[in-house]
Amino acid sequence: MLTIRPTAIPAVKILVPRAFSDSRGNFREVYNRKRFVEHGITQDFVQDNQSWSAAKGTVRGLHFQRPPMAQDKLVWVPHGRIFDVAVDLRRSSPTYGRWVAEELSAENGRQLLIPAAFAHGFCTLERDTYVFYKVTSYYSSQDDLGVAWDDPDLSIDWPVNRKEAVLSDKDAKLPLFTSLPNYFE
Repeated sequence: MLTIRPTAIPAVKILVPRAFSDSRGNFREVYNRKRFVEHGITQDFVQDNQSWSAAKGTVRGLHFQRPPMAQDKLVWVPHGRIFDVAVDLRRSSPTYGRWVAEELSAENGRQLLIPAAFAHGFCTLERDTYVFYKVTSYYSSQDDLGVAWDDPDLSIDWPVNRKEAVLSDKDAKLPLFTSLPNYFE
């Protein structure tokens, strides 16, 4: 069983696969193409990715790939907790420049379905957090782009400040939102 919940940006969806629990723990079907299609989710995922973050307060993103390598993403956390963010990059959208966030954790089992044309990033809320995500296009280094996670124009309410955030050198140097070309019509 799969439950779909809306977010403030209709293109981004929260998916909650049912957990079956007993004395051993639980079982959750995180992806079943047939069940997803029944709910109108027809993306063709071609690659699975995993990240591990040792420190609480690790920020990854905000990342996206430009067309023709733009990626839809299905994100979930099998161990730990994150504050997961999607930012609308579609200039013609009424939600352009707006963001939504959801806490994803091993405990709540929620997933975030993020369409192409959205920047994606997250902040770990616990040590030793693993994040898995399926994508609809293969990684392309020449199309791999991003926007500053702490851009004041976006005003994302991150659970960590700049001094405490653990960032890669690449993510610390990402450009501001207003400097992005129009990659997505």
